[in-house]
Amino acid sequence: MARCDVCGNDYEQSFEVHTGGQVHTFDSFECAIHRLAPTCEHCGCRVIGHGVQADSRMFCCASCATAAGVTGVRDHA
Repeated sequence: MARCDVCGNDYEQSFEVHTGGQVHTFDSFECAIHRLAPTCEHCGCRVIGHGVQADSRMFCCASCATAAGVTGVRDHA
């Protein structure tokens, strides 16, 4: 069993995520998302899907990017 990096739960079905040269241990996708998913620069929600990237800024959708002053972006229809 391994202890989750986020909640500390010692769980027999924990899993590891290897990213950026680091190894993280989680007991659920919820904890993995909480630790690893980027945050929308405008509304603050976690970006679970593709999101919208403008330069080095990350947004959950084109609406948030536009509200933050980014031009020329749109969500896929």
